Amino acid sequence: MATIYYDDDADLSLIQGKKVAVLGYGSQGHAHALNLRDSGVDVRVGLRPGSTSRQRAEEQGLVVKDTNEAAAEADVIVLLLPDTHQKAAWEDGLADAVEAGNALVFGHGFNILYEFVQPPEDVDVFLVAPKSPGHIVRRLYEQGQGTPGLLAVHQDATGTAWDLGKSYAAGLGLTRTGLLETTFKEETETDLFGEQAVLCGGVSHLVRDGFETLVEAGYQPEAAYFECLHELKLIVDMMYEGGISWMRHSVSTTAEWGDYVSGPRVINDSSREAMGQILAEIQDGSFAQGFMDEWEAGAENFAGYRKAGRDHQIEQVGKQVRKMMPWLDEPTEELEA
Repeated sequence: MATIYYDDDADLSLIQGKKVAVLGYGSQGHAHALNLRDSGVDVRVGLRPGSTSRQRAEEQGLVVKDTNEAAAEADVIVLLLPDTHQKAAWEDGLADAVEAGNALVFGHGFNILYEFVQPPEDVDVFLVAPKSPGHIVRRLYEQGQGTPGLLAVHQDATGTAWDLGKSYAAGLGLTRTGLLETTFKEETETDLFGEQAVLCGGVSHLVRDGFETLVEAGYQPEAAYFECLHELKLIVDMMYEGGISWMRHSVSTTAEWGDYVSGPRVINDSSREAMGQILAEIQDGSFAQGFMDEWEAGAENFAGYRKAGRDHQIEQVGKQVRKMMPWLDEPTEELEA
């Protein structure tokens, strides 16, 4: 059985007695910093000079300092920079700012598992990962609720890493719902696999290929968009609320029968074999190394994939179809080039 911690298992005063530096102010960074502050923790945000997030963090009442300065004055240093940026930040002075007895906190185990960041042996290293986007972590905290989360300890130099990790998670509101004990290896490998094979890679390509199949067969692109993308949220919501069986109970018997007899023709032994290969590449580190090599070489292929995806017909059709739905909140943030 899984080990799950709740509020009664955590002593919030432990993190309240520490100086915390949250490095990064993106989706997770802003939620960690604001929730900790509102939980009575002494927080500062560490950002690179010229960061576009500096003004936003200051407007939200947070102390903002340069990355290494913030880390140097903290007892608990939280690395919430993108995976691709953590190695460079560590080598660019962050490693020198970390002192014996400090705690390094990660939101994802990527850089520790694959050893792109190698902390000294005299610091605690643990992971606290909310299982939700940062804006939801923040919103539910403000509503007196919380999101589920994961806790793992890679290095317990002080003998207090587990207790401090639970305290940190309580400051985020995670122990209100449940904090699952895991390992850096399990968190990282399952997270990468879920993203690639199911949640991002699997779903997005299934949607796009279904759209293309209908359009190439002569159906209206708008109709294909509704059937292959728009209605996906309805299905996922039902699965989220009550599992796959609840979704099958809620749809028509025609749809349920099609699920049973046609689904395995699309997702089959060939798909499972590909999933197994994806997992193997995650486990042996070749995916991580290839990704970091791509980034350090200038990310030209990455940029090409991104542009091709944004130029796809389903994106252009979607922009027009969504104008029919004024209740939708279109993203206001500019997409990166």
